[in-house]
Amino acid sequence: MSPILSLTWVLLGIALLVVLNLKYKFHNIFSLLIAGVLVAILEGIPLDKIVSTVQQGIGSIMGHLALIIIFGAVIGKFMTESGASQQIADTVIRRCGTRYLSVGLMFIGVIFGIAMFYEVAFLIAMPLVMNIAKKANIPYMKLVIPTVVGATMGHSLFPPQPGPVALISAFNADIAQVYLYGVLVIIPALFCAGILLPKFLPGIKNIPLNSMIKPVAELDPQSLPSFKTSIMVPLIPAILMILASIIKPLAGKGALLTQLCAFLGSAEISMLIATCTAIWFLGIKRGMTADTVTQNVSLSISQIANVLFVISAGGILKQVIIDSDVGDSIVHVMSSVPFSPFVIAWLITAVIRILTGQGAVAAITSAGIVAPMVGAFHLNPALMVLAVACGSNTITLMYDGGFLLFKETFGISMKDTFKTWGLLELINSVVGLGMVLLLSLWIH
Repeated sequence: MSPILSLTWVLLGIALLVVLNLKYKFHNIFSLLIAGVLVAILEGIPLDKIVSTVQQGIGSIMGHLALIIIFGAVIGKFMTESGASQQIADTVIRRCGTRYLSVGLMFIGVIFGIAMFYEVAFLIAMPLVMNIAKKANIPYMKLVIPTVVGATMGHSLFPPQPGPVALISAFNADIAQVYLYGVLVIIPALFCAGILLPKFLPGIKNIPLNSMIKPVAELDPQSLPSFKTSIMVPLIPAILMILASIIKPLAGKGALLTQLCAFLGSAEISMLIATCTAIWFLGIKRGMTADTVTQNVSLSISQIANVLFVISAGGILKQVIIDSDVGDSIVHVMSSVPFSPFVIAWLITAVIRILTGQGAVAAITSAGIVAPMVGAFHLNPALMVLAVACGSNTITLMYDGGFLLFKETFGISMKDTFKTWGLLELINSVVGLGMVLLLSLWIH
């Protein structure tokens, strides 16, 4: 089959996915399954192999991300219930003062974005931001935008969030490099989208607030966990992952210390440690009974069940693409295109994100398509992770979950949503890609 025809079938599958979602209101799980099966048939995968391809696609994602997603939900729940998220917000704002309030809120957004699901981080942070805007007498959107910019970038670029973890696995990238280069990528993006955009966006002071969101009922400051405890719990996975990557070249690949650090620094074990730490310090030590702890864990898991299955279903199309060698076909076609492979990977991911409205699904699907480029063009895997991650965090349309969450939370018009959410996502994505291209001039 010709490379162009192979690519055409993938695009047809994505188009079907969009039609099923938008016109016929199919659930994402069914849309992804139907689109994946159709592409598998058109790509010539034997009928007796399609079911195993579907199983492998779901299993590869579910097996790799299920525990990470569950642990992330539990950590977010205990940070909310204990007031740890309020402590982080209060402390950063107190240290930053009014002048650097936007910077402080971006920092909060990044921490929340890394530690929790985006929707959870958003819903926890926004009532805090509304209270702060009211106290400081600042137009609410001037503080909302920096917070959301931080949360979306933290969620899209850094482990242990599902998208970055899946990309690191797909490209066999070094986690320490992803964090290191990710910081270099995120800083200019945060500045442009979080600082410059609110400063120059026309009419930002007059965007009406018809919100049903209620200011958070603040807990007694004396009863909150310490800032050190509050900030360390969500950062435990990042610290263990980076430590494992640093120890490996120093101690040697076969050293016991290297093996121990690699075990503790794996996404699943580091998240387990962080979850147990959260339950102990933010739950049990603060007077929670065993029954209350169990109830909170069960509730947090039930709330993210849909997210877990949708992301896992995204692996179907990815596996079909891998099994049918479409990725190699795309490399063949793109080898004659006068664009950087990073730009091509970003474009593919951005298009899938726009069409499907799912950031993690876009990243996972794109990984199957662009993975062969890493070896074919001798690219740095960590930079490819970041390019695809930036592509998964781009401008979205009105059927995207993030778009609707932003619009409905503040009760604003479609036009104002595109002007705020749409622009901040686009700036995030494009500036992030620009930094990846700049880094690729020196890093190979």
